[in-house]
Amino acid sequence: MATHPAAPESTRTPSPAPMSRRAVLEALSGLLLGMFVSMLAATVVSTSLPVIVHDLGGDQAAFTWVVTATLLTTAISTPVWGKLADLFDRKLLIQIALVLFVLATAAAGFSQDTGTLIAFRAVQGLGAGGLAALSQVIMADIISPRERGRYMGLFGAVMALATVGGPLLGGVITDGIGWRWNFFVAIPFAIAALVILQRTLHITRTRRERVRIDYLGIVLLATSVSLLLVWITNAGDTYSWWSVETALMAGGALLAAVLFIVVELRSSEPLIPLSMFRNRTFTLSVIASIATGVAMFGTSVFLSQYMQMARGATPTEAGLMTLPMIGGLLLTSILVGQLISRYGHWKPYLIAGALSLIAGSSLLSTLHYDTPFVLVSLYMFLLGAGVGMSMQNLVLIVQNTARPEEMGAASSGVTFFRSLGGTVGVSAMGAVLAASATDLFAVNRGALAAAIETLGEQGASVAAQLQSGTLPAVSALPEAVRVIVEDVYAQAIADSFLIAVPLAVISLIAIAFLPNKPLTRMTTTERIAAGEADLATVSTSEGMSAIPATGATPRP
Repeated sequence: MATHPAAPESTRTPSPAPMSRRAVLEALSGLLLGMFVSMLAATVVSTSLPVIVHDLGGDQAAFTWVVTATLLTTAISTPVWGKLADLFDRKLLIQIALVLFVLATAAAGFSQDTGTLIAFRAVQGLGAGGLAALSQVIMADIISPRERGRYMGLFGAVMALATVGGPLLGGVITDGIGWRWNFFVAIPFAIAALVILQRTLHITRTRRERVRIDYLGIVLLATSVSLLLVWITNAGDTYSWWSVETALMAGGALLAAVLFIVVELRSSEPLIPLSMFRNRTFTLSVIASIATGVAMFGTSVFLSQYMQMARGATPTEAGLMTLPMIGGLLLTSILVGQLISRYGHWKPYLIAGALSLIAGSSLLSTLHYDTPFVLVSLYMFLLGAGVGMSMQNLVLIVQNTARPEEMGAASSGVTFFRSLGGTVGVSAMGAVLAASATDLFAVNRGALAAAIETLGEQGASVAAQLQSGTLPAVSALPEAVRVIVEDVYAQAIADSFLIAVPLAVISLIAIAFLPNKPLTRMTTTERIAAGEADLATVSTSEGMSAIPATGATPRP
């Protein structure tokens, strides 16, 4: 009996054995600690930013740029890291990103002015972009989309420890030994994360014979986003919305964006493969992620400022007062993750998240300095719940449909647009806040003058502080003046929250049209192996069909 020769050993692709729960937990340990470091370094500073900017002599624009600088470089670098993840060793890349992030964070602690602080925060964002992109890609390597929810409790615990403990720790450090130590606290955790990553994270290395990096695409993307943010931040203050500067910056941003698209279409290794936009899931998830970014970054930044500038809270108190938003985020992310893993349905939770975002951002736009804190807590909880149900699940469904060889670019693409939405959102909200505060101070000039006159000799120093352009230390102001200043900032911050409302509505529409595809139970590594096995089978079949058939053997 004739037998077919076995396929050469080199053409076989063995399917990787599924990882045990213990192996997954070991692989996740260093990754989770790295995520904790990045979140802690960000959250520990959030409640102390008003104090930091005040001590360094910065104004509202400086406050906005301290936040925006990090978000800008995070947004720009995220797709770069994602593309590198498709080309190089992902384990080495995340270790490099972690080192860069922590060194820049520590350097920021030595800043003597807001310009230096903004510069180091920008470098910090380069590392943060790598941590954000690579953590999502590596998770897809070791955990399938359907099983991801089982491990959301771990991510929830890390988020809880960083988002709850960070602001509280930052407030205690600022009130106790000084705000500069907020930038040094993450260093020992980073060292531990590097050691654990090296010992426990074992993933398949990506090897490519020819590697090409789209340097021109990186430059054009950075130029477009930077010009856009500089324009939004300064328009209406340094120059008018309709001016030569506006034409140059907005026009330059648009031109760079068009050139970026042209370059990506012609590049053999595009930074953001535009072919991914043919996937309806990816395109709609990108649109929805923009609103999530505005809600997550913008509102959290200005809620902390609201607590201190509109309610006279100290940094420690501000950290405690934002717990309802964090609680909503953690509760829904953990609960929804478990439900998705158990039943496989994800779309109802995304729709509920979008509705919660709309409700939370709309209600926050009604804040006053004396709004009952019970209501403020409810508004924050709704906003946090919306982010918790949306943020990770939008990345999850993109990874579910993305091609395995483009997993890094697809994952970082969604993260990029979420970061970009947050960056533009913070800039726009900061611009609205600054303009609104200026107008409201002008309206209340008479009331402020009358209140300052009642202070006697102390009035001169109070007036000088308010006229200096720097952010005032509201909690230290005399009662008569403090109430007026708190009311001004409360109304200005509430006005800025209005920006998130229409974007949340657009997010709901995009989510409603997402294809409701079931979640796969295969990891990225398993999908690649299965694809290669299918290709080998097809090739063998095609080869056999090419052999000419012999005639029928005559019977004797």
